[in-house]
Amino acid sequence: MKPLKSLLLLSTALLITFNSFSKVTLPAIISSGMVLQQQSNVALWGKAKAGAKVTISTSWNQKRYNASASTDGTWKLSVQTPKAGGPYKITFNDGEELILDDILIGEVWLCSGQSNMAMQVKGYSNQPILNSKDLLAAAGEPGVRLFKVGINMSRTPLTDLNAKWEHTSSETVGQFSAVGYQFARMLQQKLKVPVGIIQSANGGTIIEAWMSKESFAGVTDLAIPADTVKMIKNEPFVLFNAMINPIVGFNIKGALWYQGENNWFTAGTYDKKMEAMVKGWRSVWGCGDFSFYYVQLAPNAYPNGKDKLPIIYEKQAKAMQLIPNSGMAVSVDAGSQTTIHPPDKTIIAKRLLYWALAKTYGNKHIAYMGPVYKSLKVADGKVVVSFDKAPTGLTANDKPLISFEIAGDDKVFHPATAVISGKTVIVQSNAVKGPVAVRYAFKDRSEGNLYNVEGLPAAPFRTDSW
Repeated sequence: MKPLKSLLLLSTALLITFNSFSKVTLPAIISSGMVLQQQSNVALWGKAKAGAKVTISTSWNQKRYNASASTDGTWKLSVQTPKAGGPYKITFNDGEELILDDILIGEVWLCSGQSNMAMQVKGYSNQPILNSKDLLAAAGEPGVRLFKVGINMSRTPLTDLNAKWEHTSSETVGQFSAVGYQFARMLQQKLKVPVGIIQSANGGTIIEAWMSKESFAGVTDLAIPADTVKMIKNEPFVLFNAMINPIVGFNIKGALWYQGENNWFTAGTYDKKMEAMVKGWRSVWGCGDFSFYYVQLAPNAYPNGKDKLPIIYEKQAKAMQLIPNSGMAVSVDAGSQTTIHPPDKTIIAKRLLYWALAKTYGNKHIAYMGPVYKSLKVADGKVVVSFDKAPTGLTANDKPLISFEIAGDDKVFHPATAVISGKTVIVQSNAVKGPVAVRYAFKDRSEGNLYNVEGLPAAPFRTDSW
């Protein structure tokens, strides 16, 4: 009897093992409660038994799709999504059913970067978030869903992670990106469709860590550590591998990016790195040149910075020319002199929203960009600075303009008075008789208050190349 009993136990164990491998498994990003991008061919993928036939049924159109698992058990296909709505179900069947429910169809965005993007609605220790109490009190919108990628790193690409789609509540919102959540909440209110927001951010990190290994080639000014060296989060591509790669392919409408504080020491190459990172993301994502909107850093007193922050400003502004379908939200008026984490994340989320509404969703009546330096003219010891993106003129909201400097041929800049005149600013200083160059908010700590009438700020700039 013992051999028979052993044989039965072995058969049972094999059956359990077979069933565990034969049932469809899905990555964390594809789960109940998710939001799928509307009116798209969205990717679905997972694992099943090698060679298994997998049938996928979508409740919004009662359509069936078929896929075959490869020899390693992986399968992938795309399904058509309708206009926004829900909740819906998706059924996966390889002989055993797996049903996802509570699925919404709408708009999906990714928010990524370092600590200013990761900064949660409830704030950091001794660092508050403006409007936090009201945001938490009003949390619970049925049309917003949250997916927060946990902190992780890897030297090889990972395919899954420990995370889940969540409904909004004071608890889940409190732990989510203040910029990302507010952007999603306001977008949902404006478009009247469900919005899914995916957070993948990690404080104190450099852009190289968020780049894929392929996109990193050609723009590197950092050495890649040997495998024997202890891994750290600021190695090239370790965050891409662990925190981006597992969600690559999940259709998104766009991405929000807030990073750069840890790249001030290599400021001169930041624009090229942004370009390479975005090109790499878009290449592997497989859903076209999705919108990419990012935040220009705010003024701050960087330790031993020696005014390298303005170089980051310039490179971030230049990145708009290098990256198709991109835009920059300016924060020169929304910084903090006491913390690198400015509390007003509401204005940042709004300025990213303006870009999305105008450029992604085609609202031609939404202003999205502040004044941009165009040209200068010197006359009678004064400099007349002209601007684009100021269709109805400029304003400082009834306050004197600040942070303008002027220099002559000696290249020494002096504080200057600046006065708005129509769509120009007239700049002068008694210390400079023959002015040739102007700078605005072009120091680490310099704030700005020049706006167009539509209420959007001018970014820091300089007219020289010294």
